Amino acid sequence: MTAPSKPDVDTLCRQLEEIQSEAAGAIAAAETVSALDDVRARHLAKRGPIQAVMKMMGNLSAEERPIVGAAANRVRDAITAALSERRGLLARAELAAQLEAETIDITLPGEERSVGSTHPLTRTMNEVTRIFTALGFSVATGPEIEDDWHNFEALNIPPDHPARDMHDTLYLEGSDLLLRTHTSPVQIRAMQSQQPPVAIICPGKVFRHDQVDQTHSPMFHQVEGLLVDRGVTFGHLKGVLEEFIHAFFGPEIPVRFRPSFFPFTEPSAEVDMLLKTRRSVGGQVVEVEEWCEILGCGMVDPAVFEAVGYDPEKWTGFAFGMGVERLAMIRHGITDIRTFFENDIRFLTQL
Repeated sequence: MTAPSKPDVDTLCRQLEEIQSEAAGAIAAAETVSALDDVRARHLAKRGPIQAVMKMMGNLSAEERPIVGAAANRVRDAITAALSERRGLLARAELAAQLEAETIDITLPGEERSVGSTHPLTRTMNEVTRIFTALGFSVATGPEIEDDWHNFEALNIPPDHPARDMHDTLYLEGSDLLLRTHTSPVQIRAMQSQQPPVAIICPGKVFRHDQVDQTHSPMFHQVEGLLVDRGVTFGHLKGVLEEFIHAFFGPEIPVRFRPSFFPFTEPSAEVDMLLKTRRSVGGQVVEVEEWCEILGCGMVDPAVFEAVGYDPEKWTGFAFGMGVERLAMIRHGITDIRTFFENDIRFLTQL
């Protein structure tokens, strides 16, 4: 048996040319970048055909090896260049096909998206806050879950006081805590934490066990105010509230104060404003004027000052409170409080 002949330079160079020719055909036939990657792996891998030829160079003389090595490098570079050029063409073609498939017809009508806006109650509360802060009041807040002392007793409403029936309180089961029925506890906490003078407003949610109807909700919003200083009179109270009403509703709105009763103020009053409304009379719609209650107020009762450690002989003050929903309903002509909480986009976008 004769031994296999040793490869010569010409044979190895011919093999390299065949490898280059085969790779060129495979590159040209590749239709995707993925197929092109397979061609690269098959022809330029460490154990590929070029490397196989170079392993046979060990049988060549020292003068012949550089010839085959140079030829192998030329073939490798040629295949690499062909792969790169073909990859660019395929990538551009694939991108063009993708863009064609994802083309957006800009002549089609777009989807309408609702733009958010500030809720009418938030806008009302923000405006009320702006007016009073311009008059020198600061904003105070407090917890919505209160104890009985801050919510009632410190406000001159002892356990047997009939005024508690007016609040219809929501108590937390198994404790003496409750959901605050007004924001007056914030006034108590403010007076406990600082000495006069005090000038604050207290906006926030309040809760009562009310049946839901056109004018009642178990959760609603209030803004209460308190001013304590030396020599504060009912005249100061009237001046502040009239300034607020004229700033919020208009400078020509007539205002009146009616005597009333609240446990934590003495004397107390309710404030009305004269409104023009439309009514059906005899089958015809006519414009009439009528007084509408908008808030309650009064001079702080000395018993409240004693509860927080203020000397009633030294300090006087006034307090007031108003419902934010009521203000918004009057201003915008809304007849049902439930519309504030139903999240009807038609209602929210028309104000």
